[in-house]
Amino acid sequence: MSATPRRHVFLDKARPEAYKAALALSEQAGAAAEAAGLDRRFVELINLRVSQINGCAYCLDLHHRNAIEAGESERRIAVLDAWSETGLFDERERVALALAESITRLPEPEERLYAEDMARAVLGDEAYSAVAWVAITMNAFNRISITSHHPVR
Repeated sequence: MSATPRRHVFLDKARPEAYKAALALSEQAGAAAEAAGLDRRFVELINLRVSQINGCAYCLDLHHRNAIEAGESERRIAVLDAWSETGLFDERERVALALAESITRLPEPEERLYAEDMARAVLGDEAYSAVAWVAITMNAFNRISITSHHPVR
C-alpha cells in the first residue's frame, strides 16, 4: 500500500460544462416542483431521503441545512430514515418518499409500479412528475459528490 496521499478529481471542476448542465437540470426539477405546488421543505425531505439511501455525506449536510432553513423540524429529520414507521409524515409526503426510494433503489417492477401508482393517485400527475425529477436529480448529484469525494466542511 502506498503512503502517497490520494488526490481526488472533483468532477464539477474537471468538467464545469457538464456540471452546469446538471445544475440546469436541478433548476428545472425545482421549477417543476414549484409549479406543482410542492414547497421547498417538501423538496428538501426528498433530497435528504435520497441522500440517506445513497450515503452522500456532502449532500446530507447541505440538504439538512436547507431543510431547516425551509422550516423542517429536527425531529422529523431525525426519524426520516424510518419515515414509514412514524405518523409524523402526511399522506402526500409518504407517497413522495416511497416514490423517491423506489427511484433510488430500483426495486423489482411490481414494487416500483405500486409506488408509482400510489404516488400518482395521491399527488396527481404533475406533482408525481415533479417528485420523480427531484429524486432523479438528487441521485445524480449524490453520485457527483460521492465520486468527487466532496468534503463536508
